[in-house]
Amino acid sequence: MEFIELNAKQRETTGKGAARQLRAKKAIPAIVYGGKKEPTMLALDTVEFDNIIRKHGSMGLFFNLRISGAAEKTVMLKDMHMDTFGLNYLHVDLQEIDMDKKITVSVQVEVVGKSKGVKEGGLLQIIRRELDVVCKPMDTPDTIQIDISDLDIGDAVHVNDIDLGEHIHIPHDVNFTVLTIVPPSTDAGERTEEGEEPEEKAPAAPASKKASEE
Repeated sequence: MEFIELNAKQRETTGKGAARQLRAKKAIPAIVYGGKKEPTMLALDTVEFDNIIRKHGSMGLFFNLRISGAAEKTVMLKDMHMDTFGLNYLHVDLQEIDMDKKITVSVQVEVVGKSKGVKEGGLLQIIRRELDVVCKPMDTPDTIQIDISDLDIGDAVHVNDIDLGEHIHIPHDVNFTVLTIVPPSTDAGERTEEGEEPEEKAPAAPASKKASEE
């Protein structure tokens, strides 16, 4: 895992009007939650934060948060709210973490290898593009790699088939399907190149992008 440097300024004002004024100044209203501590109200630089998201995506991000006039915090991206069109950041939620305690974080599923079934004309259908894992922050994997090389048409990978080691747990009540190779005659999606996933009509977003204002 990687800790990204992120700068922030403390803010005192709250409410929709104050949030709009911040965004007009190219800043994003943000808040840090920290267990029993009172939440800390922050302002993030829009350009800096946008560059981070463009480079690293928005899933499973950890930061060394440098707050002007305050002690540095170790945090993770908990939620990210954007406008209806997904163009502007409205609010960012951060969670202070304890490096010795387990957390729940979403991790992207990454397919590796070339499926025998896809070579024969089958379609790779990914049901879960990310999975929640429970582990200590330093044990968080960058991605969950699933080798599909031996999968034939009709084969599937279920959550119980995924072994991330003794320190990482995938919470689940049922043994749900993560991905499968389906016959080409199904309507599972468009045919993909070997090792690539089909496009879904409505993929789940790693962080909330609901229109929201403070």
